[in-house]
Amino acid sequence: MSDVIIGLVAIFFAGMGVYGLVAPGKLVAPFGMRAASADGRNEVRAVYGGFGLAMAAALALAAFGLGTLRDGVLVAVALALGGMAAGRVVSMLLERPSRFYPTGFYLVVEVGLMAALLAAR
Repeated sequence: MSDVIIGLVAIFFAGMGVYGLVAPGKLVAPFGMRAASADGRNEVRAVYGGFGLAMAAALALAAFGLGTLRDGVLVAVALALGGMAAGRVVSMLLERPSRFYPTGFYLVVEVGLMAALLAAR
């Protein structure tokens, strides 16, 4: 069952990664942002696209037997998700979001995925 959980989190990251590479402007639009320049689209592709695909690959390797590195991968990805969630909490304390989606929604997703990975260890 833990491999299924890891696989589902990997699919989430892969989806984010592919979407970030293919449609960087659409990915950030729900946040009221625009990737209007080549540099802006490059940043979205790197942070959402490249990072997402790298996390998906690490999780896939963990699910399919990285041996002694499995726990380290799961903890590292869980920490990355926790860091994103913590950044959202700090931001929400400084500036109240205008609505639940996308900020609150992704906070819940990040905390849930973090907890799922830690439980899968």
